[in-house]
Amino acid sequence: MNGKKLFAIFTSTALCAAMLAACGNSDSSSGGTASNGGGSSDKIIKVGIINNDPNESGYRTANDKDLQATFTKENGYDARFSYSLKNDEQIAAAQKYIQDEVDYLLLSAADTAGWDSVLKEAQEAGVKVILFDRTIDADPSLYAASIVSDMAKEGQTAVDWLKGQNLDKYKVIHIQGVMGSAAQKGRSGALNDAAAADPSKWEIVSQQTAEWSSEKAQQIVQAAIDQNKEFNVIYAENDDMAKGAVAALDNANISHGVGKDVIVMGFDCNKWALKELLNKNWNYDGQCNPFQSSYIVDIIKKLEAGETITEKTIIMEEKGFDANTITEEDVNTYGIGEEEAK
Repeated sequence: MNGKKLFAIFTSTALCAAMLAACGNSDSSSGGTASNGGGSSDKIIKVGIINNDPNESGYRTANDKDLQATFTKENGYDARFSYSLKNDEQIAAAQKYIQDEVDYLLLSAADTAGWDSVLKEAQEAGVKVILFDRTIDADPSLYAASIVSDMAKEGQTAVDWLKGQNLDKYKVIHIQGVMGSAAQKGRSGALNDAAAADPSKWEIVSQQTAEWSSEKAQQIVQAAIDQNKEFNVIYAENDDMAKGAVAALDNANISHGVGKDVIVMGFDCNKWALKELLNKNWNYDGQCNPFQSSYIVDIIKKLEAGETITEKTIIMEEKGFDANTITEEDVNTYGIGEEEAK
């Protein structure tokens, strides 16, 4: 009896119940005959994909769409998808996939911490883990590869750009993403460091999580306005939150963008957000590449061929865009999703 069978026997029924609660209406699968997918022509590759909520942002919608288009029965995969912004629900989903004896577990973790135990379970069951989009705090021996953005570099690139604006005083409303996520940690880190290094010039007048939500971001900025807080920078850790912040500014008739009262910064490079830069309503947008499926397939092919992955961490190239230099070609080349925010 193989390791996967033993794991299935000893997995508790309580875990199954937790999984049903966590992923009840967000689990889908596709199966069929293998063709040109991850391995041999006569093998179906079972994949469990755990991602954040596709409605979280335009970035996540594009990310999920990319994965859904790749991991299909036509490409040789029996793929199942689960979504949550909560670590415990994602862990329950991972345990269920291990019990179901998937070949690969693809993971974009909601939180960087808490994954060691379930990754050890996967390893013992012979399930190979590939991280995408988000890093985690775990020993690299517990996963096959990590295909990620350098979130710390994204944050540093943005803060370096902001320093280059040479403001007399930086009074920043900092709108954070889901706390503990790799994106939040990376994009927050550089700004926190800048404020700590020169508190006489940098002041974070408000720092709260909007959990990637436009509506929550609008409420945060509206509260700062209502409290008569002085600010000249909106540093929002994704485009949707920047959009919500701008809605609050517009409601209060506060000008924003190039040469205006408030600098607006976002991340992800949705096409509609880059249009805001092109129109000089925003000032900066940091790129975050959502298209990881081709990288994942390449790793799976190598593993199926018996190859050893020597470079476990694959970091995608990304850049930041300035409203003063962005072009229509940049918008069309790097923008993700639709041209208008929904």
